[in-house]
Amino acid sequence: MDRYKQIRDLVESFEKDFAKFYKKGSKAAGIRLRKDMQILRTFAKEIRNEVQQINTEKENPPEQ
Repeated sequence: MDRYKQIRDLVESFEKDFAKFYKKGSKAAGIRLRKDMQILRTFAKEIRNEVQQINTEKENPPEQ
């Protein structure tokens, strides 16, 4: 559940820029928000790869 907490905290950290961009129309906040979304995308991809690796290891346990 540590990964869940990490992704939740990451998304929550974007809240100010979301508000500034969508409510006030701040161009700078929009730029930061795009950068934040790229960070989220990268993090989500890491989690996706991790999940795939764990599933693969369960299906094909290493022989001893």
